[in-house]
Amino acid sequence: MTQNAERAPVELTEPPIATVPQRNSATSPDGSGSWWHQRYLWLVLLCGVVGFNLIYALPRYLSFDESQSRIALDPARTDQHFGLLVAHVVTGNVAMVTVLLQLWPWLRRNHPQVHRISGRIYILAGVLPAAGLGLLALIPLRQDQTGSIGLGVEGALWLVTTGVGWRMARQHRYAQHQRWMLYSFALALGSTYGRIIAEVLTHYPSTMKYLSMDTIVEVSYWLGWIVNVLIAHLWFEHQAKRSSKAGGQIVTYPSPVH
Repeated sequence: MTQNAERAPVELTEPPIATVPQRNSATSPDGSGSWWHQRYLWLVLLCGVVGFNLIYALPRYLSFDESQSRIALDPARTDQHFGLLVAHVVTGNVAMVTVLLQLWPWLRRNHPQVHRISGRIYILAGVLPAAGLGLLALIPLRQDQTGSIGLGVEGALWLVTTGVGWRMARQHRYAQHQRWMLYSFALALGSTYGRIIAEVLTHYPSTMKYLSMDTIVEVSYWLGWIVNVLIAHLWFEHQAKRSSKAGGQIVTYPSPVH
């Protein structure tokens, strides 16, 4: 599937606007008039997810009240554990907010310099500290290791996909840069979706009859990022297929690196 996104004529570059025909949504052969193909609708939904995390998780930790922690703290190193947790939450939210800036089509096309700067902030102030703290400090310090493997795999893949995406941009391989950074963005939001899944499952008493709380936590920590990455992959493949139907021409993101 990856090869299809690189093989001519599927080349994700920015062609002159005049070369891209304006297709009527009602007659578009790929059904781009469908509601789920509308980019801004997905951006609004994504804003809702990020807003949920900003409202639900961030204020707890910015109060610097250890009793507000959503996870059990190491009783032998409570202050240090909570401090690391606050740093992880803050940098994780930096990553999620900059994801919105990276995915905003209008900003990418009209202010590419802002797109580039927010991309660097995403990597340096978001991904690296958030994933590094999670893998090296917070997971080992967890009192309950339920779901830790899922979190660890997510964190490792977040670093890998971000690193590959950055390298693709440096090599001017922008189609692959887009693919790998999209995977990175999906992983950045994985734990948030996991929390939403856990909240939904525990909201219904009937669920607790069949699933233990440990099972729900384990499933949510895996399902959140796996579903996200799968959606990102399917979206990218759809864009490549649409480009083929349009004769290899597609308007996409400007290069984040010159």
